[in-house]
This record gives sequence, C-alpha cells and structure tokens, in this order.
Amino acid sequence: MIKLLVATRNRHKLEEIRAILGPGFECRSLEDFPDAPRVTEDGRTFAENAEKKARALAQWLAGRPEARSGQPWLVLADDSGLETDALDGAPGVCSARFAAEEADGPENCSDAANNAKLLRLLRDAPPERRGARFRCVMALSSVPPGETRFFEGVCEGRILEAPHGTGGFGYDPLFAPEGGRRAFAEMSAEEKNRLSHRARALAALKAWARDRGL
Repeated sequence: MIKLLVATRNRHKLEEIRAILGPGFECRSLEDFPDAPRVTEDGRTFAENAEKKARALAQWLAGRPEARSGQPWLVLADDSGLETDALDGAPGVCSARFAAEEADGPENCSDAANNAKLLRLLRDAPPERRGARFRCVMALSSVPPGETRFFEGVCEGRILEAPHGTGGFGYDPLFAPEGGRRAFAEMSAEEKNRLSHRARALAALKAWARDRGL
C-alpha cells in the first residue's frame, strides 16, 4: 500500500484521483491535515507550481509523527489548467483565478465566474479558433523531500459556446474532448476518468510505481 498525501483541498479532485489510482494507494488530502501550510502557486509553469507544493508539503510532513512510523509517505501535487488557442494559451497557469482582477493574485475564483469570463472572451471566436486542451503536471516527492518526479497528461478538445451538463468541476461544462460532442460535465465519472488530462498523468504515475514494484 502506497501512502499518498494529495496536495489538494478540493473534494472532487481527490475523489477523481482515488478512483483513477484504485487499490494499492491510500490517498489522504489536506482536509485530513488542517494545519498543513498553504503554498502560494506563483510559478510560471504548471511544473514549477506542482514541484513547489510537493516539496514544501513533503518537508512539512517529515516533521509529523505520521511520517516517522510505518509505511513511508509520498506527496503528490498537481497543477493543471485550460489552454485555449484563441487566447494564446490562456488561462493556463491562471485557470483557477482567471476571473480575478489580478490574474496573478493568491485567491481562486468561482467556477461560474471563470466560465463566464471565458465565454465572454471567446464570444466571437469561430469554430476553428475554439481549440483547447487541458494540461496536468504532477510532481511526486518523497518524505522528506529528495528527487522530484514529474508526470504529465494532456487532453485535446474544444470550447463549447455554452455550458452543458452538471457534473465535474472547473471548466468541465465548457470543454468537449476531441472526437466527441459532449462536455466533460455531461459524462459519468468513469467516462471522464478514461479521457482526462489528470487520468493520463496518473496512468503514467501508476506505470512508474508498478515498474518499481511499489
């Protein structure tokens, strides 16, 4: 059993990661450690943000009694976001705070506000300019932190002209993966987990763990 601290307070993301990793991974989130430090995501890339979170939390966890007994822990942090062709890759690393007056500020915005801004900016974009992709970079750090390993997943698709569906989170109501007509928010969790950027990054992580007999 691999003990994994997932660097998120997002319940939907944790459930998604648990479902994709399956048995063999004991996943805990920052909700289980309310005194865990908050790490400012001020990197210029997804990889920089993911590594910063993974290493900072691994260093913090190393001082906890949980890390000094039993099976060793690993910390998994991800940074992910939406890249659109019409906006030259935006919102990118600012995806969670896209609707903020200052996109590099510390506070995330609501999904509804971010989606509304994206639709407004793409209102006049023709179909051939509505291409987009979800990108996820995951950083895995030992406790205490040593070498950091990275796993990346990308899901190509397009931005719809209006929200569809009630499932998922983030930009899921606006994003239809390549080759399909339905938004992520219209799919079951099982369908999305076969296609998503996060699923592809986690598949690479599982393959790495399997190859090392973990």
